Amino acid sequence: MWQNSPPGSIYDYIRVASFSIGPRGLVEQWSKRAEELFGLPASDVVGKDPVEAFMPPELRTRGRHRIAEILDGKEWTGFVPFRMPDGEGAGARAHGMAEIYVMPSATADGEQAALCLVVDVRAVRRIETDLAASQAIFGQSPFGFLLFGTDFTVQRANKRFATVFGGAVEDHRGRTVHDYLAPAEADRMTAALERVLETGEAVTDMQLVGTAPGETERRHWSVNLYRVHSGAGRPVGVAGLATDVTRRHVAAREAADARRNLALLNEAGARIGNSLDLETTARELLDVAVPGFCDLASVDLYQGLLAGDETPPGRADGSAELRRVAFASAVSEGPLAAPGCVADGDRPGPTEVGDVHRYPFSSPCASALRTARVQTVPGEDGSLVHTTLAVPMVAHDTVVGLAQFSRTKGSEPFGERDLALATELAARAAVCIDNARLYRREHERALILQRSLLPPGDPEAAGLDIACRYLPGNTATEVGGDWFDVIELPGHRTALVVGDVMGRGLRAAVAMGELRTAVRTLALLDLEPAEVLSALDEIARGLGTPSGAQHASRASHKAREADLSEVYLATCVYAVYDPVTRRCTFANAGHLPPVLVEPGEEALLLDVPPGMPLGVGGEPFEEVEVEVPEGALLALYTDGLVESRDHPLDEGLMAFRAALTDPAHPLEDVCDHVLNTLDTRHGEDDIALLMARIQGMPAESVGDWSLPREPRSVGRARELARAQLVTWGLEDLVDTTELLVSELVTNALRYGEGDIRLRLLLDRTLVCEVWDAGLVQPRRRRARDTDEGGRGLQLVGLLSAAWGSRRTPRGKTVWFELALPTGEAEKAELSVDQLLSLF
Repeated sequence: MWQNSPPGSIYDYIRVASFSIGPRGLVEQWSKRAEELFGLPASDVVGKDPVEAFMPPELRTRGRHRIAEILDGKEWTGFVPFRMPDGEGAGARAHGMAEIYVMPSATADGEQAALCLVVDVRAVRRIETDLAASQAIFGQSPFGFLLFGTDFTVQRANKRFATVFGGAVEDHRGRTVHDYLAPAEADRMTAALERVLETGEAVTDMQLVGTAPGETERRHWSVNLYRVHSGAGRPVGVAGLATDVTRRHVAAREAADARRNLALLNEAGARIGNSLDLETTARELLDVAVPGFCDLASVDLYQGLLAGDETPPGRADGSAELRRVAFASAVSEGPLAAPGCVADGDRPGPTEVGDVHRYPFSSPCASALRTARVQTVPGEDGSLVHTTLAVPMVAHDTVVGLAQFSRTKGSEPFGERDLALATELAARAAVCIDNARLYRREHERALILQRSLLPPGDPEAAGLDIACRYLPGNTATEVGGDWFDVIELPGHRTALVVGDVMGRGLRAAVAMGELRTAVRTLALLDLEPAEVLSALDEIARGLGTPSGAQHASRASHKAREADLSEVYLATCVYAVYDPVTRRCTFANAGHLPPVLVEPGEEALLLDVPPGMPLGVGGEPFEEVEVEVPEGALLALYTDGLVESRDHPLDEGLMAFRAALTDPAHPLEDVCDHVLNTLDTRHGEDDIALLMARIQGMPAESVGDWSLPREPRSVGRARELARAQLVTWGLEDLVDTTELLVSELVTNALRYGEGDIRLRLLLDRTLVCEVWDAGLVQPRRRRARDTDEGGRGLQLVGLLSAAWGSRRTPRGKTVWFELALPTGEAEKAELSVDQLLSLF
């Protein structure tokens, strides 16, 4: 009687195909399975050479030879590559591998033919791999594994299960759960198996109790059950995974105590240290300890620590001054005064909060402070307290104070676990208290440093209207690594600087101060913007190198170097604005690009080469010169203004540009509008914002002349300077200006090259510049009595408010500056003694 093979048999996984070859070597029959395997319908194959139909061209010669052997009556089994319609392109085929069994046969006419059975090698290999993995997982599992059939008898057990319950693996086949469990537990297990097989819902962590053969101790098992299906989807049984959890149950009672202590520690972690205040942290410790851990408790801290001393007394003799900063009680009989820990003091009675006291050297409390070990102090007869734990509060190997935990009579005595818990509570509070101490000290220093490093309010510059804002990311410390600066340069030019030191806190502020000072020093050397950043990069790398390495260990040296390298990595944008030409030269060291808003136009990001951050080194910096129109708005800023966890940088830049839609408003109002519009109150980072409105120097405030390189140009220069000063109403400065102009033009004739250019600039001061094509910079020297020259620059230095020289793309410029007269006419004249000292 024919019957279908059961679902889950091997034929569900290995799909055997077949075809037949006739006497002429052509395909006569082509099964449906062959169509699926080779991807070729019968119409494309029947009546054709099988070699041509599905074999790759390079194997067809060998294939025809094999077909000829088969038709000669030779049986053959082997692997044959074939083409599959899975390749790319029209008609392309990927290669597969088939295992073919060829059985010679004969037709009704007695002619030689062949029947071919085909299996896809990939399917076979997958089955072999799956079986190997299944055997490894099943056999090597450290957990007991059973497979129950639909009749709930054991079909298979793994080695681990057999090891626990005895016998070989085969001995367990056909058994039921009643062979392993007590009747009640076996009935529970059977019901669970029936439910899983019927519904398909898995059972997890089912707790069972049983006794293994030869053992008297009951074992606890955690059992997981799930239904198993055949390849066709038909349920074939239930798999069970059993884990021995006896130790877990044995430790359950101990875990209950541990959970109670852990809950107390969790509460301590949540409640202690929420404030960076010493006294508040001490009170938070007692709020956790009383009454959850003890009935009475107090905290004493070293007086020197509270006074802000650099180093707490630590493990001294234990008799240093302490102050009672916190006390808590769950009883009404009064404050804590544990036997053996009575404090010495000027006033009688127990120590109260705020009292400064000492513990006698021989007392347990002094011993705890001295040795950094917990002392157990028994109660005296008639005392309310029956036991006190004097626990030193140790943070980073330093004793900062003493915590006392007491239990009154009627409460459970302290045990070993209580002692460990008290130590942990005190240690957590000690770390928080030490952090609060360090914070208090750093906070005070940071405030002083921050105030000294904040840029001046209302900075002034020729040709610029300037407004600035600085918002620290952490309002509690008021310290960050962002900075900005406005630096006056010769020729009424102005340097605008915005930078950002990576890191936060006091170290970042120190690094910011050092770099800000270096920027000002380099700017006053009148270097080009790219040169300033190159020199600043060298300085930043030098600041990041720890000193005194020869006196430090190699490990500590590396740790310090790694720590400082991050602090002294910074970004910076440096711009120099010339009000005469209304040109601004930018150089960037990894900072965000400036924003320019021209009148009537949308805000745009200037295309400034980004450069590498300061401190990286090895890369040159580039400059970009931009001519900015009258009334334009220039904004320099740090990333805290435009970047946040809540939105990416691109969105922040877009919002910033949108907030600058109307730059015609007063500049202070524009700054306020930007800060109110953008999300700048998240406190994630510092914010520095420097905004400048372009106001070029009026043409009538500039006198500019070119002079030929000839002696009479000296007199011509004096005439031009005199006429220009009279036009400006500065007759009081005519004599001094004529004299100094004469000296500088004469020096240009003697030591310079090319034509001479004279320029006078009038703003808050009078600036005179003499340009020539020579590259040699002037150097002031002291002339000897016999020298005929060398006194010109001395004269310039004595008569002017300031003087100097700078390189230009085509030579050099020597300049001097005179203060404008205020009130009564003031003449900058030399005394007779000064004049005589020059000649």
